[in-house]
Amino acid sequence: MRDRAVSNTDETKPVDGEYTIDDLASVSQVPSRTIRFYQSKGVLPKPIIRGRVAFYGKPHLERLELIASLQDRGLRIEAIRELVSRIDKGELDIGEWLGLEAQLQQPWANDQPCTVSEEELYELAGRRRAGLLNDLVRGKLVERRGNVFFVPSPALLSISARLEAAGIDIDDVVRAKTILEKYVGRAARDLTELVVSRAGGADVDHAKAVEELRPLAMEGVRVIFAQAMQAELRQLATSGRSAKVTRRRTKS
Repeated sequence: MRDRAVSNTDETKPVDGEYTIDDLASVSQVPSRTIRFYQSKGVLPKPIIRGRVAFYGKPHLERLELIASLQDRGLRIEAIRELVSRIDKGELDIGEWLGLEAQLQQPWANDQPCTVSEEELYELAGRRRAGLLNDLVRGKLVERRGNVFFVPSPALLSISARLEAAGIDIDDVVRAKTILEKYVGRAARDLTELVVSRAGGADVDHAKAVEELRPLAMEGVRVIFAQAMQAELRQLATSGRSAKVTRRRTKS
């Protein structure tokens, strides 16, 4: 199949609102080779063929705009294909999905990465001692980048510094962080799978549901974890093992 006209007959001339592939590329600012790639991946509707010429219309232009928007949101071509397939089948309203997607992208914690100077890092940590910076870098709580420091989680940095001030080594803080990431991460995956498997009700406002889920899930984790820690610490006390963590008095 050739995309360019091969004769001057009316059959091979675009009518109002139609584009050859080169015209579509010019209007959409998407290269012809990319348009062909989208067609091969099934994310762009097939053109109308008259004679030996392919013609595109407004739906193709709108689809190219949607593809660009979805790519800007980080979706891969396979995910875009699945999404537009559901749109074409009438199974998904793009406006509703974009509202849900916006909710899914909202941060669950007011804890954004930042880049700080050495002095600002000490302020975030809330304390200053010799070797603190090296310990934080070694524990991957901060990353040295030239003359500044990248902090993936200022909140975790603050918690780590406070725990160290209470007598817990940074290395042990990092081990505790790894334990929490392992099990809380698994819980988050399992809960997400549960939500996805139960989703799909036509009368459900999924964006609103996610908005309500955020604070309730955080509160649920806090309560359940607090109950579990209370039970473990009570067991520690009643078993006599608490004597092992009691600091021995040094002789004066």
